[in-house]
Amino acid sequence: MSIKWSTFILGAAAGAAGALLVQQNLSKATYVSAEKALKEVKDAFKTEGAIDGSWVKMKPETLKKTGMNKLIYKGGVSRTIGQKREQFEFIADSKTGAIMDVYKTY
Repeated sequence: MSIKWSTFILGAAAGAAGALLVQQNLSKATYVSAEKALKEVKDAFKTEGAIDGSWVKMKPETLKKTGMNKLIYKGGVSRTIGQKREQFEFIADSKTGAIMDVYKTY
C-alpha cells in the first residue's frame, strides 16, 4: 500500500509543477509591458508636439464596465502648448498595449 501512495503523491506533485509552469509561461506571453503601453501613448502624443512628462502604473488593474472585464494599464502625459500646460490620463489594454481611452484632466 505504501508504493501506491508514493506513486500517487509523486504524480500529483509532477502535475502541480507542470500546471504552475504552464500558467506562468502563458501569463508572461499574453501581456505587454507597462513601458510598451506608455511608449504607444507617447508616440501618439509626439505627433502633435513635445511631451513634458509621462507616467504609467506598472501593475495592471481590472476595468469593469458593462459587458467588459479587462486588465488595463493607467498612466498620464503632460505637455505645454504656448503658455498653457495640459495633462492627460490614458487607459491601455494590458494584452495588446492598444490605447483604449485618453482624457484631459483639469
